Amino acid sequence: MRKFSSTAVGVSKGSALVFSAFESDGEMWAGEGSRLANCLVRFEEPFLEAPVVHVSMNMWDMGASQNARADISADEVSETGFRIVFRTWGDTKVARIRAEWIAIGPVRHEDDFRDV
Repeated sequence: MRKFSSTAVGVSKGSALVFSAFESDGEMWAGEGSRLANCLVRFEEPFLEAPVVHVSMNMWDMGASQNARADISADEVSETGFRIVFRTWGDTKVARIRAEWIAIGPVRHEDDFRDV
C-alpha cells in the first residue's frame, strides 16, 4: 500500500490514442509475434514525487479471426509523466488502441511554506 504524508493529494486523468495501425497496414495490424507500442504522457502539473498510475484500455479494435491478446501498463513513471506500454503477441491483429489513465500522488498545496 502506498501512503502519502501530510501533503495535499492530486489526481490527474486523461486518455491517449496509443496507436492506429489499420490505415497504414502497421506492425500491430500486419505483423505477428511479440510486438510493442508505447505513448508518452505528460502531466499538466508535476507531482512532488512519482504518483501511482493506473492505465486501462477504453477502446480497442482487434481482428475477429484471431485470439485477442493484449497487455497494457504504465512504465517509467515520474513526477512529470509516464509511458503507456501496449503489448501483443502471436497472430493477434490490433488496428488501434486508446487508453484511459489516472494518476494519484502528492502535490504542493497553496499553504505550503516555500523558499523565495
